[in-house]
Amino acid sequence: MKREGIINAELAGALARLGHTDHVVVCDAGLPIPPGPEVVDLAFRFGVPSFETVLSGLLEELVVEGATAAEEVERNPRSYELLTSRLPDLGFVSHEELKRMVEGTKLVVRTGEATPYSNVILRCGVPF
Repeated sequence: MKREGIINAELAGALARLGHTDHVVVCDAGLPIPPGPEVVDLAFRFGVPSFETVLSGLLEELVVEGATAAEEVERNPRSYELLTSRLPDLGFVSHEELKRMVEGTKLVVRTGEATPYSNVILRCGVPF
């Protein structure tokens, strides 16, 4: 058994398969997910697990070299502050563009978050 970190077997395996420049979506419970990317659905109830909890756990395990969020996240001060404080190279696109970008990602991690625009696309880096 692992000593620490992500213990969800499906999510831990999906993270281990990621490579440099792969994209990972961390999304709220309402983001439409197109066919294509692998999906790990962690949603249990609205709010559980939260976007913040899942994003924080992923950022402890992944090397992230860039990120993209919807411009509309500014309407959600809590998520906006979380993203801008944790992801210094955060870029913004329209929510419609973000939804289109999801199609080309490798992995989607769905949370139980019920707050609009709590979504981000992370671009994987390397530790060297």
